[in-house]
Amino acid sequence: MIRTDDRGAVTVEAAIAVVAMVVALGLVLAGAAAAIDHIRCVDAAREAARLAARGDPDRAHRAAAELAPAGATVSITYADDTVRVHVLAGGPLPGLRLSADAHSMLEPGVGEPGAAEGGGSGAPP
Repeated sequence: MIRTDDRGAVTVEAAIAVVAMVVALGLVLAGAAAAIDHIRCVDAAREAARLAARGDPDRAHRAAAELAPAGATVSITYADDTVRVHVLAGGPLPGLRLSADAHSMLEPGVGEPGAAEGGGSGAPP
């Protein structure tokens, strides 16, 4: 004789629903954390580009390290009269990489770091 008793079926369905809701909540929280970390990367790149354009690459690196998520890498490159800052960080989920770029024109009188100085104080005439 086959039993058609459904006792316990609701418990199993409820357990599956709870697990699905916990997984969905985890993904929502990871997405929010990724968005926050991306904003931090953008802020770090922007601030570093501003400081580097003013002729202070050391402060630019320090500021970017403070603003960027933990473990982020910051690169500052100069080309002609512009500076480019790239911030790369790991995300809250495996395989997710967050990055941000910022570009700025060098301020008048500021040259590429390591370039020969023009012999002045860098102050405008």
